[in-house]
Amino acid sequence: MAATAFDKSVKEELPPVLNPTAEQPPLFDGTIRLYLAYGCPFAQRVWITRNYKGLQDDIKLIPLNLQSKPAWYGEKVYPSNRVPALEHNGKIIGESLDVMKYLDSNFDGQSLLPDDPAKKEYAEELFVYTDTFNKIVFTSFKGDPVKEAGSAFDYLENALHKFDDGPFLLGQFSLVDIAYTTFVERFHVFLLEVFKYDITAGRPKLAAWIEEMNKIEAYKQTKLDPKEHVESFKKYFLVST
Repeated sequence: MAATAFDKSVKEELPPVLNPTAEQPPLFDGTIRLYLAYGCPFAQRVWITRNYKGLQDDIKLIPLNLQSKPAWYGEKVYPSNRVPALEHNGKIIGESLDVMKYLDSNFDGQSLLPDDPAKKEYAEELFVYTDTFNKIVFTSFKGDPVKEAGSAFDYLENALHKFDDGPFLLGQFSLVDIAYTTFVERFHVFLLEVFKYDITAGRPKLAAWIEEMNKIEAYKQTKLDPKEHVESFKKYFLVST
């Protein structure tokens, strides 16, 4: 069945980003809060998961500015001072992959991890590779991405050949797709714009996967203008064109 069939997201009015002097929301008052930054790919993973599972009314977004977060966030909410962080049942949970899995296990909605043992095992392998994938691509920005980043995208292309019951990394849509898409979204436009490197060229499965991901409303709601990603990466990685 198509991933869109289980997408429980609804259109919502996004709350404004908190300024550095904003008052802290009451902590552990029974409200479930997701602290995030709209432009952060790690936080976007959890945001997509929340949307897809139909938890928009249950989990309140608390958007922060990564460059100027309120002092109370690091002091009283999440000492690592990073996003995302989930406030639920008297505790704060961090690390995007852990929060995604927590939402999938502890809240209603379509399960986003497979029951099949072979797929479960491969899912963990793919989760582990996310850090390597990102490191390879980010490092390539300082050299020649065409030569240095290819192995990371080849890995995804090959992974997409493993199961033939759908166009996603485990065949059917799962948390694994969410874990990768927020970074592929950025790498795709940045590498094309700055290095004229099309990551989908010669990788038909990857091209089809990106196309399928872009049909999912829960994901589309979290996407920024691609130009913002390009400008942000240019600034961060000091790339001159």
